[in-house]
Amino acid sequence: MSAPQATRTTALHAGAWWLWALGLATAASRTTNPLLLGLLVGVAGYVVAVRRTDAPWARSYGAFVKLGLLVIGIRLVFAFVLGSPIPGSHTLVTLPEVPLPDWAEGVRIGGRVTAEGMLFALYDGLKLAALLICVGAANALANPSRLLKSLPGALYEAGVAVVVAMTFAPNLVADVQRLRAARRLRGRPDRGFKALLQVGLPVLEGALERSVALAAAMDARGYGRSARVPRAVRHTTSALTLGGLLGVCAGTYGLLGDTGAGYGLPLLLAGLAAALAGLWLGGRRSVRTRYRPERWGPRACLVAGSGIAVAALTIWAGGYAPAALHPPAFPLTAPVLPLWPAASLLVGLLPAVVAPAPAPAGATAPAADPATTRATRTAKTAQKEPSQ
Repeated sequence: MSAPQATRTTALHAGAWWLWALGLATAASRTTNPLLLGLLVGVAGYVVAVRRTDAPWARSYGAFVKLGLLVIGIRLVFAFVLGSPIPGSHTLVTLPEVPLPDWAEGVRIGGRVTAEGMLFALYDGLKLAALLICVGAANALANPSRLLKSLPGALYEAGVAVVVAMTFAPNLVADVQRLRAARRLRGRPDRGFKALLQVGLPVLEGALERSVALAAAMDARGYGRSARVPRAVRHTTSALTLGGLLGVCAGTYGLLGDTGAGYGLPLLLAGLAAALAGLWLGGRRSVRTRYRPERWGPRACLVAGSGIAVAALTIWAGGYAPAALHPPAFPLTAPVLPLWPAASLLVGLLPAVVAPAPAPAGATAPAADPATTRATRTAKTAQKEPSQ
């Protein structure tokens, strides 16, 4: 077996990458410490650097990083112009304040800009930027079309819509990079606002062409067809799914609330079981076939488990060290890097070791499937027989 074929057959499950990235995003949502958020972004960036492929959609990570920086800038501008709810004693500048009517009490435009308010805005923007970067890491590492294979049949239509939405940003970035390279080859400027406007129309044209091609491919593959199931099965499916989701909501509320922890976990487990049973019954209505289904192996368990462990350890750290995870903006104090929460974030580096390495850029195509080769040979023989 050639090396590229081995890489294809041992490719990591796309769901494992998403669970890992969502675990990092959960950890980012539980802290405003800029040192921990910077470490979290560094963990995600290192794993992306060593484990992403050369596919066009894998180049979207840089765009998400730039989007995160833009979010931080917008948050600081809003805090500078509209003020901050955090009181402060260190005044940076005093802007002319616009008088507002009585019904806009609590909102101001201009006024005193404090260092504490800007620091609070910086912490808030860093958290949102880290969430976006974690989502960008999942987009760069996991092929959304491969993730669609693993969805249950009842969620196939919704999954297609989600996959199309998720691939919009990577395809848009790939189109912009391709058009900028073409402009450089023609001796035209590829930077600046004017160049971006000139690239916009070809990017829109490419998006429309992809939409038409996707619609034709979905129609050719029989998208939307459904099998007939008895009415009793349909009613049972609806009851199980709706009841299971209600049980999940009630169980989650019981776990998060101060009272109701005793019934929260059993109700949550019962709701999950009912919802999964409803999805399994609903999948009987969807007629689907899977070619080379995705395998969930030990490496996928380790990658997904590392992200879940990062989220769980960060949530646990919020119970015994809340001040370290949320440094105060007032009074002004330098953030401190807590030892054990920082060490728990390093667990997210496990995919850089256990995940399979991407195939080299110059690798040859994998060997053809024996059944496909036999079918092709039979078709060619059938075409030659009439001429003889």
